[in-house]
Amino acid sequence: MSLFNQKRLAEKVFKIEEDKIRRGWYSDKYFENNVKILETLSKEGYVFQGKSDIQDVVDCSQIESGDVITEMQVFTRRKPFSIVAGVDEALAILKKCTGYYDDNGKFVNMYHTLEVEAVQDGTCVSYDGNPLVVQPVLKIRGIYRYFGKLETVLLGVIAEPTRIATNVFNVLVASRDKEVLFFPARFTHYKMQAVHGYAYSLAIQAYNEQFGGKKGIFISTDGQGDYWGAEGMGTVSHATIATFFGDTTETMMQFSRIIPADIARVALVDFHNDCCAESTQIMTSMFEKYLTLYKSGELEEAKKYKLFSVRPDTSGNMIDQSIDTAMPDYLVGGVSPKLVKNIRKALDTAYLDWGLAGDDLILAKQWCEDVKIIVTGGFNSAKINEFERNEVPVDFYGVGSSLLENSSTLGTNNDFTADIVRVKINDQWYPLSKSGRGACANPNLERIQG
Repeated sequence: MSLFNQKRLAEKVFKIEEDKIRRGWYSDKYFENNVKILETLSKEGYVFQGKSDIQDVVDCSQIESGDVITEMQVFTRRKPFSIVAGVDEALAILKKCTGYYDDNGKFVNMYHTLEVEAVQDGTCVSYDGNPLVVQPVLKIRGIYRYFGKLETVLLGVIAEPTRIATNVFNVLVASRDKEVLFFPARFTHYKMQAVHGYAYSLAIQAYNEQFGGKKGIFISTDGQGDYWGAEGMGTVSHATIATFFGDTTETMMQFSRIIPADIARVALVDFHNDCCAESTQIMTSMFEKYLTLYKSGELEEAKKYKLFSVRPDTSGNMIDQSIDTAMPDYLVGGVSPKLVKNIRKALDTAYLDWGLAGDDLILAKQWCEDVKIIVTGGFNSAKINEFERNEVPVDFYGVGSSLLENSSTLGTNNDFTADIVRVKINDQWYPLSKSGRGACANPNLERIQG
């Protein structure tokens, strides 16, 4: 099922460079050579003169090779499953770029001659390592030279987002009921943000459907939400704190004063490698302002000083000052389980030092306990699994570079493969493929109309 209720994405969102794709600019050269040969043979009226692999079942001696009709299937080789993304873009490319240039240099679109089947973006397909038993995500039937040049591009636009979507899905499973924030923008070319953000959103939807979850979509850039018009979200960076000369509390007070209340107040608390102290200092100032506004009846303005969460982003080579380095078990750098537990304790007890009583004390206690913890810095599915097994009090995981991991780091194959598996002769389909491959089925394939 698609994120968009089984409606394919509009072709315009992909900003396809149709002229370059049609001319083979992005195609592996051997596909371009192949199409050139077939186009030449078609013009010559060449009839097959060789020895066919299927000559025992059908006579190919009268077939014009230049116009051979084939069935191509596209499938993934990632084990044990993939969350498929990029199919809608592949379909848009087929619609715009199937065809040929005539003798006058005009492109003749021949998409209408194809028979195409495809799964919906967000579909889960399995693979156990046997290339004879696969679940195709796309099938194309028609005169090969019309679409043969597109193979490189078609595989690429499916492989890249499928890799991201599947990586995200695995992290979502590891995080259980916790939200996952999508933070890989700085680790890839900016032109990939829309593709990656869309892949992330498909993984969220696939997880919610499979596990009955209610995970939300949290992206960090507008570019990541380009396909469906979502905006990125964020708060302050280390650079922001530096522009306030290292005063994190003043940074948050000015952020809270200036930025609209509907933007969550998230304090980055590791600037001085003392997350607990930094957190309580920020909370003290923000709650004081909150309480003053609240008691004066300025409830909307008071919302600006409601701290949503703190975010430790401690580097792996640093051990936070709250950790007793005399205890060898706690000599773990970065955002560790012990650090998060220390922060949670500091958050929950900060109000005890504020000298409050009565209703003010009750309000302060709730205000502090409502503050959540977002962790970032080196998180992947393995580290998140460790945190969840140890019941570390995390509310959100911000995950970045690990969501972009490729086959070498994952120990699996993220590639997609396209194979011709059948040919059509005299209106009959005959199996024809390289050794070890064959035509396969997928009940989730849908016939594409128009």
